[in-house]
Amino acid sequence: MKKFLAIYLVSAERRAAWDAMDPAVRKAREADGMKAWLAWQEAQGRALVDGGGPLGRTKSVGPEGVRDVRNAMAGYVILEAESHEAAARLFENHPHFTIFPGERVEIMECLPVLTM
Repeated sequence: MKKFLAIYLVSAERRAAWDAMDPAVRKAREADGMKAWLAWQEAQGRALVDGGGPLGRTKSVGPEGVRDVRNAMAGYVILEAESHEAAARLFENHPHFTIFPGERVEIMECLPVLTM
């Protein structure tokens, strides 16, 4: 089995629209979304290596130093699958974009570290 990192992404515009939603409607959708999300996690069984979670504020570190930045990353999960395609298919119709304001999930294979 190969290991994959999946990143949940949402644009600032979609997030703003979600935040502007009527609070009662948003709260109901959040409750429905969390039920669906937990059901999705349970359905993955042993493929789910790390259930991940939401991501907070971002800092960037480079030659110029440390600074606060914004990006579209909203959360992550780590899973195992036979192939990259199989890992990607696990996210079809995911609550991240069927109930929540998420736009997409990007899945990358976690490659082994090469040693000399």
